[in-house]
Amino acid sequence: MQSSYLWAKALHIVFVTSWFAGLFYLPRIYVNLAMLGPEEVAVRDRLLLMARKLLRFMGPLSGLAVGFGLWLWLGEGISGGWMHAKLTLVLLLIGYHHYCARLLRDFEAGRNTRSHVWYRWFNEAPVLALFAVVILVVLKPF
Repeated sequence: MQSSYLWAKALHIVFVTSWFAGLFYLPRIYVNLAMLGPEEVAVRDRLLLMARKLLRFMGPLSGLAVGFGLWLWLGEGISGGWMHAKLTLVLLLIGYHHYCARLLRDFEAGRNTRSHVWYRWFNEAPVLALFAVVILVVLKPF
């Protein structure tokens, strides 16, 4: 295998892993925000600061993950039905990431209407997506 391919693959894995860490943790912050009472202003402000910083950090990570993934896909000509399914999941994850940003804006504006239970379920989506993506990439079932 070419050295550049292996470097791109390694960096893609590092940035995907880092991006997913944020996708797993940001909704957990939302769970905690949704559980707060109106008198817990200091805790709310701290959690919002953590969420803003994490979201800002996740942006470049997702861009690098997608960028190295495109390099692998287009540069090496990887194809197959499994790749189409994976790319669909990647697009859904990008949408999930952007929806997380919208949810943060709602929390900041005091417009959250969802319960902590809803956020607990919402937090499971990237876990299921990661499971599916790994199965697709490793097994290439179609």
